[in-house]
Amino acid sequence: MLTKRSFLGAAASIAFAGATSRVRAANEYPTNTIRILVGYPAGGGVDIVARLLGEQFKQAFHQSVIVENRSGASAMIASNAVAKATPDGYTLLAAASGEVAINPHIFKTMTYDPARELAPLAMIGIVPCVVVVAARTPVHNPKELIAYARANPGKLSFSSSGVGNPQQLAGELMNSMAGINVLHVPYRGSAPAVTDVATGAVTMSFSSLAAALPMIKGGQLRAVAVTSKDRMPQLPDVAPLSEGDPKLAGYELLNWFGMFAPAKTPIEILHKLNGVINAGLSDRALADKLLVQGIVPQPMSVEQFTAFVGSESDKFAKIAKAANIRVQN
Repeated sequence: MLTKRSFLGAAASIAFAGATSRVRAANEYPTNTIRILVGYPAGGGVDIVARLLGEQFKQAFHQSVIVENRSGASAMIASNAVAKATPDGYTLLAAASGEVAINPHIFKTMTYDPARELAPLAMIGIVPCVVVVAARTPVHNPKELIAYARANPGKLSFSSSGVGNPQQLAGELMNSMAGINVLHVPYRGSAPAVTDVATGAVTMSFSSLAAALPMIKGGQLRAVAVTSKDRMPQLPDVAPLSEGDPKLAGYELLNWFGMFAPAKTPIEILHKLNGVINAGLSDRALADKLLVQGIVPQPMSVEQFTAFVGSESDKFAKIAKAANIRVQN
């Protein structure tokens, strides 16, 4: 007959055996090739990050790493594949904020639930938007930008690389907090979005630094604000948009890149991968490669990144609802 004491003892033994098995698996991991899926074409920011970190994994684990681009559907094809993968640490997702923290709030239907099916693994870096105007525009800093918008109600526009991306949300948050009305004009990609600022087709653009920098250096565009709380190390003379007006105090809207694994991946494996990524981000050589792309390294623990993703998702949800941003799919 199974007594209460023997039952508890058996349960404790099973739990201990399970914990020991997980620790052993984490210590032995990895023994096979690691795949990193990317929801964007080769050559973009997330792809570059995935390949740089893939090299870190190769050096740390002495295992093959394959970066696989599965672009399309606002990066949700790759995200869904990882969400449905075996949670053993061998299939990972390199992602931007959109596919894990924005898409659930703007798409009518999705084939995966990021909050339930993806485990935050490591923060890689923040990607602040840069607000650019044509060189001839009489705006040079955040204060002049907001004053210019107030002096021209309903006459100004801002471009972004599409509907529902962080760039649009950055502009809509500016409108909401400052009480101004700058019209959003979505483009298919960053290149035409910034080019049309230089030609005068739109007044300004919320852009990644990587997309806008060639025309900033060429003199066609002027960077007048960044959407981070602090100045970007790549643009030390450009002030945060939050300095544009007292109503914008506390303004911050970031795109960011991170690494995810399928939910239920053993926490010991997540911590092991997180440690390798954070060690890489502390390497000046790798950090410099990210900074060139407009990415500011921001290492976090697994627990910190998990809390960050949840907070960002809540923030994006409020902005999307207030601006009535919805995408039919």
